[in-house]
Amino acid sequence: MGNAVDSPSGTTGDFEEDGVSRKAARQGHAVIKGYLRSLDERPGVYRMLDARAEVLYVGKARNLRKRVASYAKPAGHSSRISRMIAATASMMFLTTETETEALLLEQNLIKQLRPKYNVLLRDDKSFPNILVTDNHPFPQIRKHRGLRSEKGRYFGPFASAGSVNRTLNQLQKAFLLRNCTDSMFESRSRPCLLYQIRRCSGPCVGLISQADYAALVEDAALFLTGKSTRVQEHLAREMAAASAAMEFERAAALRDRIRALTNVQASQGVNPQGVEEADVVALHQEGGQACVEVFFIRANQNWGNRAYFPRTGAGAEPAEILEAFLGQFYVNKTPARQILLSHPIEDADLMEAALGRALGRRVTIAVPQRGEKAALVEHAARNAREALARRMAESASQIALLEGLAAAFGLEAAPERIEVYDNSHIMGAHAVGGMIVAGPDGMVRSQYRKFNIRSTDLTPGDDFAMMREVLTRRFSRLAREDPDRQGDAWPDLVLIDGGAGQVSAAAQALAELGIDDVAILGVAKGVDRDAGKEEFHRPGQPPMALGHKDPVLYFIQRLRDEAHRFAIGAHRTRRAAQTRATPLDEVPGVGAARKRALLAHFGSAKAVARAGLADLRAAPGISSALAETIYGFFHGDA
Repeated sequence: MGNAVDSPSGTTGDFEEDGVSRKAARQGHAVIKGYLRSLDERPGVYRMLDARAEVLYVGKARNLRKRVASYAKPAGHSSRISRMIAATASMMFLTTETETEALLLEQNLIKQLRPKYNVLLRDDKSFPNILVTDNHPFPQIRKHRGLRSEKGRYFGPFASAGSVNRTLNQLQKAFLLRNCTDSMFESRSRPCLLYQIRRCSGPCVGLISQADYAALVEDAALFLTGKSTRVQEHLAREMAAASAAMEFERAAALRDRIRALTNVQASQGVNPQGVEEADVVALHQEGGQACVEVFFIRANQNWGNRAYFPRTGAGAEPAEILEAFLGQFYVNKTPARQILLSHPIEDADLMEAALGRALGRRVTIAVPQRGEKAALVEHAARNAREALARRMAESASQIALLEGLAAAFGLEAAPERIEVYDNSHIMGAHAVGGMIVAGPDGMVRSQYRKFNIRSTDLTPGDDFAMMREVLTRRFSRLAREDPDRQGDAWPDLVLIDGGAGQVSAAAQALAELGIDDVAILGVAKGVDRDAGKEEFHRPGQPPMALGHKDPVLYFIQRLRDEAHRFAIGAHRTRRAAQTRATPLDEVPGVGAARKRALLAHFGSAKAVARAGLADLRAAPGISSALAETIYGFFHGDA
């Protein structure tokens, strides 16, 4: 896609063993200016690195020479860019054939490297869709998340699981489509509860013909593509006809279906008449923070909205924030045909080309000034303003709690990162350690981690040994990956769900790694194991307690309960996975498909283990060589 540009002598790769550049004195404008001789006017991507070769910033350029020359000027920069330039000790470059390739490469590198001075989107999860399958005579309607690899019609995206679940709930009432799996459908001999409460038409037991069910599917598709008026008029005529024929029960059922459709529309709030498909993206900045609100308009209906709080750094301009947001947001999402913005971006044509290539059709980006589209953007901007105000208020409260925590337990400063640990097991079986993370922005769920207990010489149920293993693994990795503690992954406080024994085990694990500057705090249930009577333990200090109404006590309880919830969930997942495991999982060459084929042919894993070589060779999809491998695995002849 592109070519690397050689760096001038004394820059990238020119470091002493301690990681400090031999030309550290030439950091900043002088170093950047030295690259101009080797650059041409082609498009590409550049990286700015500090004295330790850590990436500070990733950017794209239509003209690499001109962009780098702008950084070589000693004046005219914001304070944020000036700090970045001053810290730059070297640069790296990659030229591309087109500007679009440069944009795509830039966003991939930002997502991978997460540089300090780039605008970063913290949450890039995919959105759910509604899927109507078409691989069955009686199609299923259900929620779908991820790649659209399954055959069927997709409707979305919806902003959240809650919005798609509410819509599905009402669609079941309105169109009576099944949501059961195909295997459950085939195994039914009488209708399920959903039929009894009028949320399914009972196709599994022949209570509706295939043609009538197909008509319901088409009505649902019409509604999801914005043709709701036509569907409601049709239902209204049917209801009137049923009422005239004195089929009052059928008329009441049709009335309920019409109400369900009305409820879907009412819950959507904003339903533009003149905008069939759009993503509405609005930005609000205040106090050095930013909120980007995204509304999804599909089929003239609002399918939900979500607020994002990208990391921007003080001084980032709206154009830079929105352009970076769009590039990162659509890495794993399908853009709408038009994107309506609250602020213009610099390279709108380039962004349109990149998104259009990903979508396979034209994408337009606009900043509407009047009419319905402008009203949509204003509505999104108002939501962004309100969401940021709520977040700033919550952040202020969170900071006050962290400061109170520091004061209560004699910490040097309010902790920026708290790691909370808990273990979960049943009599030592399927043991899992859980770690959650909290900080000034609340719970940081993307940083949660689980640890499957690996030690085979532990006494079952030895919580102290489990805690030592979890902390040893966690901090060994931290010490290996970030020995100089330059990143933000090192905790200021380790909170343990346990008493003096757990705290002692934790302190021992960290001491063996030579770590003595991370505060450790244990929270035990206390007298009668009642909430509110917790005792707090610190290494080498007597237990202490907090007042029953102390906000810091409630804060620690929330942290402990969240760690407990996460550890239990991880334990249940591991236990369920191991419960489903069979000896076939260990046989070389037997994957999921062949395992299913063997189980279907023989009926059970035990029957496969007892099968003779000839029987194994007769199984579908099993070659002679694989049959010998399987036979040898179970009979010791491999």
